[in-house]
Amino acid sequence: MNVDWTTWEPKERATLLFVIKDGQILLIRKKRGLGAGKINGPGGRLEPGETPEEAAVRETIEELRITPLSPEWRGRLHFQFLDGYSLTCSVFVSPDYRGIPMETPEALPIWTPLDAIPYDEMWADDAHWLPGVIAGGEFEGYFVFDGENMLSHDVRWLKNPASVKNF
Repeated sequence: MNVDWTTWEPKERATLLFVIKDGQILLIRKKRGLGAGKINGPGGRLEPGETPEEAAVRETIEELRITPLSPEWRGRLHFQFLDGYSLTCSVFVSPDYRGIPMETPEALPIWTPLDAIPYDEMWADDAHWLPGVIAGGEFEGYFVFDGENMLSHDVRWLKNPASVKNF
């Protein structure tokens, strides 16, 4: 499938947020919805009138019962699925949070060392951009999927990562 990204419009808008603190990243094992069973960051769809940052904070509170502090925008993902579904997702990083991460009906929290991120249990695109985000980069990513299989990817760095491991 060839996608003309210059005219492409997503059907839905969503967010992801990663808390990165003390050499670890707070991930979740998603229990339901798109990507159920996979490891990712907390996030979800925007509600009417919400900004991406507001949605990222709300979704993190709902999924982990913590409030991320000082979230920073790091990138935007654009996904086109062969079945016609499409999604754009704003990615945020937070250096700290308030509360204690708790399991909820939506997610199981998983603290992971930055050098041991389980990419084999995540969406295939994550390995192409998350290392650069952890290193401080900002990006736009374009991905085509057939179900859970990534068919194509293009990551464009807007702000180059300082140093990127596994990149």
